[in-house]
Amino acid sequence: MVDYDPVWPELFQAEAARLSRYFPQGCIRRIEHIGITAVPGLAAKPIVDILLGVDDFGPVVANVAPAMEEAGYDYFLHPEFDDDGPRYPWFIGRDSRSNRTAHIHVALIDDQPKWERVFFRDYLRRHQEAASSYAALKRDLVLRFPDDRVAYTLGKTAFIQKFLTLARAEEGLKSASKQGRQMEFDPL
Repeated sequence: MVDYDPVWPELFQAEAARLSRYFPQGCIRRIEHIGITAVPGLAAKPIVDILLGVDDFGPVVANVAPAMEEAGYDYFLHPEFDDDGPRYPWFIGRDSRSNRTAHIHVALIDDQPKWERVFFRDYLRRHQEAASSYAALKRDLVLRFPDDRVAYTLGKTAFIQKFLTLARAEEGLKSASKQGRQMEFDPL
């Protein structure tokens, strides 16, 4: 983990622009900078996580993946939960020294659980105390499990679930508030 780098949002923008070279026009329905590099001020692994929404995995697997592999990206059909679960396209971007620079998670645009990562990111952006607690937890887990990615990931699960529940509640309140305002001005 390294201290927050204000260049991370710029790296996201550059990677998003680069991805548009490989995906057919109109294929990318949504693209978001997720993960801790998307939360200003937090230390993180210097890898930009990207969530990219599409309508169908077919063109990604058939056309996009070969082109991106040829350009130097690693490509996997990543398991959703375990090796036997459903899989989604996942890419690793690397720099000239072969260090990871980006993780690109391709999700179906209507896969609500995947897009809840945006709620979690936004919650951490709005609540500095939660963001700081998450950063401290991640630092502790890195020290305790430096070579055990599974234990590291499992160690974050309870925290993420707790604050994702709060993020969902806030998102629901914002949506209800927006609908209420819209209805207030609706002439019908």
